[in-house]
Amino acid sequence: MPIPPDSALPAPAPTRRTFLGYVIGGAGLLVAADLGLGASPASAAVVLPSVPQIPEAYDLNDFLTQCALPTSNLVAVRIDRRGDAHFALPRMEVGQGITTSTAMILAEELDLPLDRVHVTLAPARPELLFNQLTGGSNTTISTYTPIRVAAAVARQSLLEAAAIMLGAQVTSLTTKGGTILDALGSSVTYGQAAQKVDTSRTREVEVTLDESRERKVVGTPQRRIDALDAVTGRKTFAMDLKVKNALPTMVCRAPALNGKPVKVRNAAKVRAMPGVTHVGMVPTGVAVRARTFGQCIDAVRALDVQWSEGTVPGKKADDVTRELKAAELPLAVPALGATTVEGSFTFHFRSGSALEPNCAVADVRKDSARIWSGLKSPIDAQSKIAKLLGLPQSKVEVNVVTGGGSFGRKLFSDGAIEAAQVSKAFGVPVKLMWHRADEPRQGRVHPMATSRIRATVLGDTVATFEQRHTSVSCDFTHGLGERITAEVASLPSGLGNLGFSETVFLLTQELPYNFGVVTQLLNESNYDQSRFNTSSVRNIYSPDVRVANELIVDQLAARFRTDPVEFRRTFTKSGVVRRVLDRAAELGEWGRKLPKGVAQGIAIHKEYKGATAVVVELDCRPATVNRKVRDAVTGPRVLRATVVVDCGLAINPLGIEAQMMGGFSDGMAQVLTYSNHLVDGHFLEASWDNSAYTRQWNTPLEFRCEVMESESTEPGGIGEAGVAASAAAVACAYARATGTMPTEFPVNFRQPLHFTPKSFVPPVPASPTNGLTFVS
Repeated sequence: MPIPPDSALPAPAPTRRTFLGYVIGGAGLLVAADLGLGASPASAAVVLPSVPQIPEAYDLNDFLTQCALPTSNLVAVRIDRRGDAHFALPRMEVGQGITTSTAMILAEELDLPLDRVHVTLAPARPELLFNQLTGGSNTTISTYTPIRVAAAVARQSLLEAAAIMLGAQVTSLTTKGGTILDALGSSVTYGQAAQKVDTSRTREVEVTLDESRERKVVGTPQRRIDALDAVTGRKTFAMDLKVKNALPTMVCRAPALNGKPVKVRNAAKVRAMPGVTHVGMVPTGVAVRARTFGQCIDAVRALDVQWSEGTVPGKKADDVTRELKAAELPLAVPALGATTVEGSFTFHFRSGSALEPNCAVADVRKDSARIWSGLKSPIDAQSKIAKLLGLPQSKVEVNVVTGGGSFGRKLFSDGAIEAAQVSKAFGVPVKLMWHRADEPRQGRVHPMATSRIRATVLGDTVATFEQRHTSVSCDFTHGLGERITAEVASLPSGLGNLGFSETVFLLTQELPYNFGVVTQLLNESNYDQSRFNTSSVRNIYSPDVRVANELIVDQLAARFRTDPVEFRRTFTKSGVVRRVLDRAAELGEWGRKLPKGVAQGIAIHKEYKGATAVVVELDCRPATVNRKVRDAVTGPRVLRATVVVDCGLAINPLGIEAQMMGGFSDGMAQVLTYSNHLVDGHFLEASWDNSAYTRQWNTPLEFRCEVMESESTEPGGIGEAGVAASAAAVACAYARATGTMPTEFPVNFRQPLHFTPKSFVPPVPASPTNGLTFVS
């Protein structure tokens, strides 16, 4: 029997859910939620139904959320003497806006003005097992209910204290903006009530979350609470911290990928240069500490180092492509002539660089260490640093600092680990910063991959759809952000890491169509993470997988002589996907008349407890493709982009729109211009002026995002949700505009380089001397 679409199922009625929390003994009012493992929310063609895939029943977010549940009672809200709320979020803010959305959730539940809720970032807390990993667009999904429960416990405790103070029944009290009122108009403030809460012991508190209550904050567009600090330069990043005696430090890196230092031939000469205090070898290169970063750059350029061979000597991109194709798993259904639709696609390496360079501050002493850095896996960082320093983990303090971007890059603690190694070697505090040339060449990259697809058409239906995705090993040795799973992922021969890769792939990849027998399988071309430095980057496998999927879906639509939107609508499994598809087609004016060489593309994606649909109009006319802009990589131009998303309960619609815009920029760049070129054992790109990410001259002339009202009462994930459908829509538009289905991405990969590669020895360009000429 066919599975009914989501839209055919009755909408859930508003509910009141009961949870336990604790008022924790100690100074001041401190409360926490308790959500034990058993507590979870209520929850003309012939279409050949497909067996449900794993993510339809249980996906990566379910896994991450359930892993975090056992320690959710350790996530606490504090009310101070003024009645303001304080919360240390066990995740990392990297520009995605989670401090704002978290503050909104707290403000809603506590009935406090937003400016009286203060969200900071928690340091590494080993007791938060599996609960301090920022990734998979899981932050709000996994923290929403624990934060609400903790806030509800705080509010209940304040009401109980106020009832005693006012001589009233708790049920007769109301709250308004941080004040508690009784029926006669008498009142006490949250601050006054907080001082009367009994915190002499830890006690259990039962609270009820009222799902039918009208929301005042959640669901309203809010500007980022840190926006003013960001635009005025007051926002604090790792390099802004003032740690006593921590001087600028940089590392001279090898010309070949992952080369190691063997000998420094002129250490004494470099040590005598102006401002230089220390020079010495560390596992990743030769470190230099000086009074200024400019002096560090001068010293790095002056070093004469003997290097070992890199991990991929002489290799180029085509060599890796051959390795990947040789590792492709076989397709089960043979090609059957005219009944078969298939394609083979290649996705090149691309840098995971964030706008903020990789950096950290470290102060390592004989018996302790203190670290400050932007870290998405701080417990894992703490564990690895303690092991390297030979210290107990409890003696390593790791502080999480707001980061300027991440793209998954900061799941790895490379900068913090390196800073700790340098500080130990030099015996002094250091403020380590990677040069921008370091990151695309020696930093983390999205693994190169191929995707082979074969679909079988029998009569009026799609009978089979097979996908074999083959990737250079994606490094998951951060595990779930703590020592146990990190050690498992680091087992010899890469087998532990392969297990993580396969698990993540199976829990995230879902073909949202009824195409009969569907199989999507992953293989990795090598299990040795030391060859390439990889990371998930944004959205892990989904952008590449969806680009390949949706291009073949367009080919199937053409085989059926059906409009691409109508074909998708006919075969789509999910009512949620169908709604965003229909709305995107409507807002994007699908099918409107366009000039020759300009075409529309549409794509859908289902992940993160929601769905996204994107419609683009892409201009591939010669006059546009060949347009000249100074220092620009031009090519095809997206004229118009329309994004529609159903992400469950929308905490901050304005923040969601911003994430969709960023996700679209990512997806568009990955299809059209953005990659790393591997030549002779190293990547050519160095810094953002070489990396052809989306720039102002490539952004859509018109961008529109609509956040649909959802039937779900729980929030979904947003940080990565916009990338896959955006990339796929651009690829489909390119195929329709040019009349040729692209098979290699980005589509400009084979074109002549738009830059002259910077030198590899010395590894960084000279420090700038004309900075003041750009100051107004």
